[in-house]
Amino acid sequence: MSFFKKLKDKFTGKETEKVSKKYKKGMEKTRQTFSGRINDLIARYRKVDEDFFEELEEVLITADVGVMTVMDLVDELKMEVKRRNIKEPEEVKSVISEKLVDIYYGDDADEVIEQLQLSDEGLSVLLVVGVNGVGKTTSIGKLAHRLKQEGKHVVLAAGDTFRAGAIEQLEEWGKRADVEVIKQREGSDPAAVIFDGIQAAKSRNADVLICDTAGRLQNKVNLMNELSKVKRVIEREVPGAPHEVLLALDATTGQNALSQAKTFSDATDVTGIILTKLDGTAKGGIVLAIRHELNIPVKFVGLGEQMEDLQVFDPHAFVFGLFADMVEEEEDESNE
Repeated sequence: MSFFKKLKDKFTGKETEKVSKKYKKGMEKTRQTFSGRINDLIARYRKVDEDFFEELEEVLITADVGVMTVMDLVDELKMEVKRRNIKEPEEVKSVISEKLVDIYYGDDADEVIEQLQLSDEGLSVLLVVGVNGVGKTTSIGKLAHRLKQEGKHVVLAAGDTFRAGAIEQLEEWGKRADVEVIKQREGSDPAAVIFDGIQAAKSRNADVLICDTAGRLQNKVNLMNELSKVKRVIEREVPGAPHEVLLALDATTGQNALSQAKTFSDATDVTGIILTKLDGTAKGGIVLAIRHELNIPVKFVGLGEQMEDLQVFDPHAFVFGLFADMVEEEEDESNE
């Protein structure tokens, strides 16, 4: 059974079909560029040789899969092609999709979708970091909505006190998600706001506190120091917290997102990524680069504007979104 067939079979249930449709729609731009170029490459080659792999490297790098990741991926593809004695370029498509899933999971043979780490009892604190303009506040609102739908009592803390309008923006999302927002005035000490947020969440017996943070200070060092201070307050007030440090990254910025991830993970021990605006980019391969080169799991992806469009990241659904046209093409051929 080809890997495409296995992928298709994974998304036949009612719930999983819904997920696959969201990924298919949300990854249309990446798929059109990526699949189009792979199909074009395969159509031009009669055999799988060194030139074929060189051009494939270019295609993958253009999709922002990341140079290091591409090198490793192509090396693995070469070995697999040799092992299976594949001669026809057409047969390589299924192997590429298989290896993309492998690259994401690495040595994790269980292939578990990364869930949010929440405390079994007492308050869970999620710290959300990221530079301005990446969709951090929007993601917090959507995440609050998601957790509330799951029956959690959620409180938000407006810790981005430096950006004009940030507090009001979070309040607006709080209204939409129907959750309380703890705030102080603009320019207040972010650590003090987070402290207030923790006390309020505890007194209200909340399950989850999601903390917004500053995305820009005078310079990078100031920002990282501020985030470290916020993290110390959380650790002091809630032993074992923060339970997650989620970094919001804008998928449309490609390799720039990778360098942001490196900077933030050095300062705050990032435990997961929220990759926003995946539906707005043709370079969705950045998901693989982040996972492979930084070993940080992507936990959520933004696949549209609606509240429900912040989706738990599923590597199989991601690869399905990347190759959906090819999966359906293979299915049509087998039905003929």
